[in-house]
Amino acid sequence: MIRRPAVAGQFYSSSPSALSREVDRYTDADARRERAIGVLSPHAGLMYSGRVAGAVYSRIEPPHTFVLLGPNHTGVGKPVSIMSSGRWQIPTGEVEIDRDLSERLLEQSKDLSEDTLAHSMEHSLEVQLPFILHFATDIKIVPIVFMVDSLEVCRSVGVVIAEVIKGVGYPVTIVASSDMTHYENDSVARKKDQKAIDMILSLDPEGLYRTVKHNSISMCGYIPAVTMLYAVNELGAREAVLVKYMTSGEVSGDYGYVVGYAGVIIK
Repeated sequence: MIRRPAVAGQFYSSSPSALSREVDRYTDADARRERAIGVLSPHAGLMYSGRVAGAVYSRIEPPHTFVLLGPNHTGVGKPVSIMSSGRWQIPTGEVEIDRDLSERLLEQSKDLSEDTLAHSMEHSLEVQLPFILHFATDIKIVPIVFMVDSLEVCRSVGVVIAEVIKGVGYPVTIVASSDMTHYENDSVARKKDQKAIDMILSLDPEGLYRTVKHNSISMCGYIPAVTMLYAVNELGAREAVLVKYMTSGEVSGDYGYVVGYAGVIIK
């Protein structure tokens, strides 16, 4: 099955040449790259969050496979939905799903369900692909979206992801796709987001979950981020680094009503 782009022409350019130029503007070909077992990357329109996502992908070595974890904004599909075979297209190319890794996840996780419909119109993973394909064209992905709010599901799925990665014998990077605080003034957004970022930098999944809840932080992908933290801890994570943080106000000029974007690399 081919999953065709759902938000080309909205979140990023639908023209291959224009999209290539767009990604060029947000990436750094000369950045020093390093192996990453996990990253946090935003998923807004590229004009708003592209500088943060580009900074993240510029700094990491392309693995064999990216496990992409995102929130399900559409409300369609199973609570935790994986697409285990096929290809995803965007204007600048296409990526193949890592069928072996996906099928191992389905076999070992009681929480994952095969569900292609959940992915058909969801943008949170699609907007990672322009950056992924910019640096490597032979990459594979495993797409998973979440429509649950359970710390136990995060832990369970994260542990299974880590166990499967340990068994495949090739490099895998886990991407948690998330924007930060939504639609508050810039000052409030930055203060709230720093609390969540501190938990991510501490590699503390339960701390992130409870901080988001306690402080009413409207971080749309905190469940993918918590899941990623459980997985990277199982994989021996040593350090998390904040690569870039900004808000939409820096693009729009409207600092009274912003969305925050954070990029983190975990190694």
